[in-house]
Amino acid sequence: MPRNIPVLTVCKTTLAEAYEEALVQLYNNGVRFRTQYDKPDDPLSIDSTMDITILEPFTDPMIHKAFPGGIDDLKEYVMELLGVKDHWVKNMNDEKDTRWEYTYHGRLAAYGAWKELAGGKSQQAGFFSINQIDAVIGKLAKQPFTRQAQMITWMPNIDITCYDPPCLQSLWYRILEDEDGVWWLNCNVRFRSNDAWGANFMNMFGFNQFNKEIIAAGIAAKTGKKVEIGRMNWHADSFHIYGKDIESARRMLFERIGTMSFEERVFNFHDEFIQEMYQGAEAGIREKIREHDASH
Repeated sequence: MPRNIPVLTVCKTTLAEAYEEALVQLYNNGVRFRTQYDKPDDPLSIDSTMDITILEPFTDPMIHKAFPGGIDDLKEYVMELLGVKDHWVKNMNDEKDTRWEYTYHGRLAAYGAWKELAGGKSQQAGFFSINQIDAVIGKLAKQPFTRQAQMITWMPNIDITCYDPPCLQSLWYRILEDEDGVWWLNCNVRFRSNDAWGANFMNMFGFNQFNKEIIAAGIAAKTGKKVEIGRMNWHADSFHIYGKDIESARRMLFERIGTMSFEERVFNFHDEFIQEMYQGAEAGIREKIREHDASH
């Protein structure tokens, strides 16, 4: 029996390349583990600690076809990270409220707050709502080389006993300036737990867009500088494929690597037909959210 959880490392130019290589490394070198979510007959999961570096996050090919979702799901997840579902979080003072425990955007934009605020102060004494997104943008705009531009999600008073606490733990940013005066936003992302097959691609794609649309855009607006997206480092303490998903991953990815070219396994995000699907999905997603709100 192994004594150590393997620590695996991937460094690739594009998002699609990095995602595929991380899954291959996990499949070939991961360790078998039980999880607290297994059903009695589920196979053991495959697990590791994983460190992924994507050198050019907005260079195509960005989208890998082997993830359990579609282009509209990517758009919906990005919109979620931008805050459109923050109101789905439950009131933790109400034991009968069964809505979500958190959203990532909610924890980042209103850290320390429960769902319902009173005068800017949460209903738990001593906790105030802190907009970490605005704080990070302000820090980087004023001092791009700061080492203090960090956001966190973990709230020990809630998450230690929470059934489904946040997987994302922190986002850390720093900026390099090139010879042309362009600012390059570098980002480190840490997940305590990352479902490599069921969620990782959407997570990485989503935070890539979050960094561009929220952080980089916010810094550019404050400074007048051109802000581009530099490398993203993605660290997962537990990077895993659940036992129930191993067969799907084998069919959809691992068995195809030897029979399909890499170009056949990916999409270019900036291709016109993908952009039409991605941008065109927003109206339907907003209607879906309105229907959900009306029925709940």
